[in-house]
Amino acid sequence: MTRPVIGWEQETPIPTYKFNDFLIAREGHLYFESLDLAQLFIGGKENQGLGQVMSSPLEIIYLPKIRQKIEQMNRIFAEVITEVGYQGQFYYAYASKANTAEEIVRTTLGTGAHHEMSSAVDVDIVRLMILAGHLPPERLVMANGYKATGTEYANKLIQLKHIHDNLIPIVEDFAELPALIESELQFEVGLRQKSYGQHQTQAEMDVANSRFGLTVSDIRQAAKMIAVAPNLRLKLYHAMIGSQITNKDDFVSGLKPTIEIYAQLRQHHPDLSIFNFGGGIPVAMTLNFHFDYHAFVRLLLTTFQEICSHYRVPVPDIMGEFGRYTTAEHGAHLFRVVGVKDNGSDLPWYIIDGSIMTSFPDSWALGEHFVVLPLTHLDKPFQQVQLGGITCDSDDVYPPASSQTSLYLPLETNDLYIGFFCVGAYQEMLGGVRGSKHCVLPEATELIIDQASDGQYQFQILPGQTTKDVLDNLGYSVDK
Repeated sequence: MTRPVIGWEQETPIPTYKFNDFLIAREGHLYFESLDLAQLFIGGKENQGLGQVMSSPLEIIYLPKIRQKIEQMNRIFAEVITEVGYQGQFYYAYASKANTAEEIVRTTLGTGAHHEMSSAVDVDIVRLMILAGHLPPERLVMANGYKATGTEYANKLIQLKHIHDNLIPIVEDFAELPALIESELQFEVGLRQKSYGQHQTQAEMDVANSRFGLTVSDIRQAAKMIAVAPNLRLKLYHAMIGSQITNKDDFVSGLKPTIEIYAQLRQHHPDLSIFNFGGGIPVAMTLNFHFDYHAFVRLLLTTFQEICSHYRVPVPDIMGEFGRYTTAEHGAHLFRVVGVKDNGSDLPWYIIDGSIMTSFPDSWALGEHFVVLPLTHLDKPFQQVQLGGITCDSDDVYPPASSQTSLYLPLETNDLYIGFFCVGAYQEMLGGVRGSKHCVLPEATELIIDQASDGQYQFQILPGQTTKDVLDNLGYSVDK
């Protein structure tokens, strides 16, 4: 496995340099596209429209990046559909569990994405988006997750159907069907295959240890039950094999057994027209990431053409649920280095004014790597270092304890600010929003960044938690 590259890996200063398509070193500062990140903290000659200096730690939410990702994937599918003469269309759906913040969901919907959800609270979010005018009637809403008859989730889906007709509950258990049938409402429904993992045959999928979805025989039985229900119509087949899959051949090979099941179902259920391959599309979280999205889409669509031709059925419309791909790159956490400790270690410890493990839980829980770069002093010499959070926890370190990856930061630590990048998917949801964090550190202030039609930056500041907020969360109310 290739060692992750998470930052600058030399002792020499960084010249004008482009790390990826949005992080650029220029004149000693780090830019997120054209936004000077250092000036958020130290001010300077350019007024970027913010009108004030921010304090550290700071979370930034860069909404233009979300639009770019959605538009990129829609463009790639459109190009390949034309290239290979594919007869179906493409649906881009945002998997909202990756980041359910209002500004994120609003932005995905505003860019034309369909919406995928997985819980009862998600239904309330969809209702609010409808009332606010962000989710128009023609947009598809897919309901994944366990929603057995009688549960709050199932009941809310029935209610939602009254105000949004393009709702597709995706059934993964027989217990979910009675509520839909008994509602007597006209539902288009989906069926979720038990397919998670790299399986080469349908038999392998059936014996896999996965809590998601129906076996091959149960899928066929559920399809028959839907066919005889007077108010249900089978519209969608859902198969997902994994997350962050970086080999296109493995990706498509893992989907082949499910494509065959789709084609077999389509022979008997002519209303079935959408194949939802779920998530799995990878996105760069390190600097040495490479994935040929165009080649993947071409292989995916030509595989559908071959298999559907063999079974003599029309190719389906294709849907993807893009969570990490949509949101990973838009989010960053910025910190100040507040101290340096030798402590008899091989490498010096740089201490930041926040917590690594609470801000990015995957770094300690899964050993995940994210990009780390200085915002200031890029034109000064570097040295190899270790990062430590300000908590007392031994796991509050970066790179992860098991990592073989090197981290270099400037020798100059006066007014040294650093950023963790590509952390916009899942990390905030896992760490909890407005909740009490490990070692009772308050949540950072958030800076939401957007661009007007003329390219000028627009800013919204969401204040972080106060000490009182944290104490109140834990029951230590001063009012008591």
